[in-house]
Amino acid sequence: MAVSEEFARLTDPFRPELLAHCYRMLGSVHDAEDQVQETMIRAWRSYGEFEGRASLRTWLYRIATNACLRALENNSRRPLPSGLGGPSEYPEAPLAAARPEVPWLQPIPDALVSAGSADPAEIVASRQSMRLALIAALQYLPARQRAVLILRDVLRWRAAEVADLLGTTTTAVNRMLQRARARLEQVAPDEDDIHEPADPADRDLLDKYAIAFQNADVPAVMQLLREDAVFEMPPEPTWFTGRELIARFLQTRVLSEPGRFQMIPTAANGQPAFAAYLREKDGVHRAHGVCVLTVTPSGLSRVVSFNDPGLFATFGLPESLPATPAPYMYRPPLTG
Repeated sequence: MAVSEEFARLTDPFRPELLAHCYRMLGSVHDAEDQVQETMIRAWRSYGEFEGRASLRTWLYRIATNACLRALENNSRRPLPSGLGGPSEYPEAPLAAARPEVPWLQPIPDALVSAGSADPAEIVASRQSMRLALIAALQYLPARQRAVLILRDVLRWRAAEVADLLGTTTTAVNRMLQRARARLEQVAPDEDDIHEPADPADRDLLDKYAIAFQNADVPAVMQLLREDAVFEMPPEPTWFTGRELIARFLQTRVLSEPGRFQMIPTAANGQPAFAAYLREKDGVHRAHGVCVLTVTPSGLSRVVSFNDPGLFATFGLPESLPATPAPYMYRPPLTG
């Protein structure tokens, strides 16, 4: 077997988890894909020097982490709108001015980072480490603190291993970890009641949300939102919190008539999601945004609509829908 074939055979199985790692570091699926590619190029060039003193997996993670740290040297964090300022209190007012200079946080399709494990506990842990709220919170951490927290708390590396990777001491690593955890507690919302939409009641809630959205039935949408729900729509910097304000915004600007939107189930960040297609003047429903939903026992606590049609190719979704869409039914595509 040629060296290149052997290299591909040994390293390809690690691509999904390396992509997940780079995404946690960078908050962008596109940037993460670039750094995984950079990791594989660097690993291939150094493969002849790999002597097996560490596992191949550990070696690849070392290369990937350093690649991400280099990528973060000149990049600002990727926020959600709620990370830049307070919510709007006037749903009928014009939206805030666009912020084209902001590199917004992106969602990542579950299909790209499937754990590939048959262990239910590992699958759940993997999804929890990809939750949108966690990825957004990680953006508040300096790059090295971010790396330390991910390597220690997500990947369960020993402090000595992290210190060796970063060229520092275990004492310094432990201090960075302590500061990172403290900062994360300040900025990350409490998500203890979040659970996976596996039972019929949760799937019924998602069915009702999509159907209500497609029917422009704002009162029905309101019944599914928690009183303290949050609604965001990057790249629009305007966002809302509170069921009543969200309903007024949807009524005024979004759900103007039935059939304006078609919702196709997908999955992102270990959470249920919908691809929203917007009907344009020619009557064709075209890619509009990927909506990631946070499900709790008391209803939907957060809806983040990433209004970027460029994401649809990453999710393996078509740019437009047939003239007569198939009848809606929620079929969760969660992997694992």
